[in-house]
Amino acid sequence: MLFSIGLLLVIIYVSFKIAPVEKAEHAHIHGAGQIGLLAALALFGVDYFTSYYYATGELMSALHPYGLQDKAWIVVLIIAFTNAVFGFLYMYSLGIFNEGGGSYTASMRYLSPGISLVVAVVLIQDYIFTIVVSSLSGVDQLLSIVNAYGMYWLWRFLLAALLAAITWYLTIRGRGESARVVFTGLGIFGLLTLVMAIGLFIAKFKGVPPVPYTEPVQPATIWQAAYHMLTASMKGLVALTGLEAMSNGIQFVINEDAGIVKWGKKHLPKLRGLWNFYSGKAGIGRFVQTSFLFYGGVTTALLAYFAAHFNVFDGTLGRSLVANLSYIGFTQIPGGEILYWVYQALAVGLLAAASMTAFQDLQATAWRDVAIGEIPEIVVYRNPQGTFTRSVTAGFIVAVVIQFLVRANTSAAVPYYGIGVFMPIMMMGFAIRKHILETFKGAARKWGALAAGFAGVLSGVVFIGQIAGKWTEGGWVVLISFTVLVIAANALLISPRGYRAPTQIHRIVREKARVQGSMASIVEWQSLKMQEYRHSMRGRILAGISQFFEIFGVRRPLRYEPEPIPAGDYDDALHVDRPDAPSLLEQYLESKPRQPKVGGTPKETATGNEEGREE
Repeated sequence: MLFSIGLLLVIIYVSFKIAPVEKAEHAHIHGAGQIGLLAALALFGVDYFTSYYYATGELMSALHPYGLQDKAWIVVLIIAFTNAVFGFLYMYSLGIFNEGGGSYTASMRYLSPGISLVVAVVLIQDYIFTIVVSSLSGVDQLLSIVNAYGMYWLWRFLLAALLAAITWYLTIRGRGESARVVFTGLGIFGLLTLVMAIGLFIAKFKGVPPVPYTEPVQPATIWQAAYHMLTASMKGLVALTGLEAMSNGIQFVINEDAGIVKWGKKHLPKLRGLWNFYSGKAGIGRFVQTSFLFYGGVTTALLAYFAAHFNVFDGTLGRSLVANLSYIGFTQIPGGEILYWVYQALAVGLLAAASMTAFQDLQATAWRDVAIGEIPEIVVYRNPQGTFTRSVTAGFIVAVVIQFLVRANTSAAVPYYGIGVFMPIMMMGFAIRKHILETFKGAARKWGALAAGFAGVLSGVVFIGQIAGKWTEGGWVVLISFTVLVIAANALLISPRGYRAPTQIHRIVREKARVQGSMASIVEWQSLKMQEYRHSMRGRILAGISQFFEIFGVRRPLRYEPEPIPAGDYDDALHVDRPDAPSLLEQYLESKPRQPKVGGTPKETATGNEEGREE
C-alpha cells in the first residue's frame, strides 16, 4: 500500500508542477484570456482525451452481444485511419483560417452563407450534447467505484447536473484557472493510465482468467455482422469535436511560438520547415491536433484488446468497461486498490471537465451567431475575465434539461452526440478543396484538391453512417432534429430579429464582445455576408407569399428593408495586405454622418459594459 501511495504522490506532484500558469500580461490581450500550448492542450483536448472512458465501451457494446469482440481490431483500424485523415485536414486548415471560426468561417468564405448558417446551428447542438454525454459518463465512472452502474435514473440525473454545474462554475471563472486545473488532472490521468497498461500486461502474462460470460450470444448473419461493425465504428468516433473545437477557438490562443518551437529554431535550424509549421498560434493549435492523430487509435486498441481478453464490458460486475480493466490492471500492483479508487474518481472530474471544451466553443460560436442575426443580442456579455458568461450559462441550462429528458441514460444521449460534428468536418473538406483549386497550380493543385475532397466525402460517409449505425437507438430522430434546427435557424434569420444594421454589428463585435483585430474584421464580414443572404432569401419568400395570395385576388404592398451594404471580398475585409487598416464597418460608419433628430443629438453612453456600468 505504501508503494501505491508513494507512486500516486509522485504522479500528482509531477502533473501539478508542469501545469500551465496564466501570466498577468496574457490575461487581457484584446480583452480575452489568451492561453499557451499546455493550456490549449488541456481545454481543447480534454473532450477528446476523456472519450477514452466511454467510446470503447460503446464500441464493444455493439459487438460482444453477437460474439464479434474478436473482430474489434477492424473497427480500431477504421477509427485510426479516420482520425488521421480528419486530423491532417484540420492541421492544414489552421494555416488558412488562423483567426478562428473553423468550418463556420471556411464554409462562409468558400461555399455559401446558407451552408455556414447550418454549420453554426449544428455545432451549437453538438457542443451542448458534449456537456450532456461527458457529465453522464462521469456519473457512470463514479457509480462503478461502488459497483452501482445501474443505479436509479433520478439519482444519476442529480449527480450529472452537479458535475455540469461544477464545470460551468470553473468556466466562468476564466480560461487560465480552468486550464491549470484540467491539465493537472490530465497529467495524473496519463501517468496512471500508463501504470494501468503495465498492470494489464502483467495480468495477461500471469494468466489472470477472464470473467465468465453468462449471457447467451445472439446469432448474426454476415450482413447483420457488417451492420454491427458499422455501428461499432461510428460509436468509436464520438469525440472528434476536438478538431473543430481547436480550429474554432484558436482566437483564444496566444500568438507566439511554443517553448519547444523556440528551442528547435535555435538548436535545430535544419528543421526550419517543421518549426515554421508549428509556429505561432496556428502552430499551437496544430500541436493539439497532432496529439489527436494517434491517441484515438492507440487507446481504443489497448482497451478493445484487453476487454476481449478478459471478457469485460460496460455493465460487467456492475462497472464500466474502463473500470473493469483498471481494477484488473491496478490490482496487479501492491496496494493497487487505492490507485483504482483514485483513477475512477479522477475519471469523474475529467469527464465533467470535458464539458469545458464545449463551453469554450459555445463562447466562440454564440457571439458570432449574435452578430449575424441568429441569436438575440442580449446573449453577448463578456465579464472582466474575458468569458462570455451568458452563452455558457444558457448552454448549461439546456444540457441539464436534456439530461433529465433522456433519464440520465448515457447510451440514450450518445446517438445524438458526435453525429453533428461530421457535417461541419465535411464542409471544411470541401472548403479547403475549393481554396486549393483557387490558389495552387500543377501537381500540388491536383493532389491537394483530391486529398481535401476525399476528406470531405469521407466525412459525409461517416455522417450518414452515424445515423444509420445508430438508427435503432434513436439515430432517426437526428434527421428530425437536424431538419427542425435548420428550418428554425432560417426562420429566425429572416424574422425582424435577424436584421443587423452596420451600426449594430459594429457595436456587438467591437463594444459588447470587445474583440479587435483580424478576428473582429472576419466576424463583421461574416455578418454582412449573412445579411446579404437574409435580404435575398427574405425578398424571395415575401414575393412568393404575395404571388400566392394574388391567386385569390388579395394584393398587399411589400415592405422592403434597406439594402445591406456589400460585404466585399474576404481578403479585402480582413486587410491581409494592411493589418493596421481600420475595419470595413469603421470606414463605412465614418462616411455616414449621423442624421439630425428631434430634440438634438442623444447623449453618449459612458464607457463600460453593455449595461453602461463601469467595470
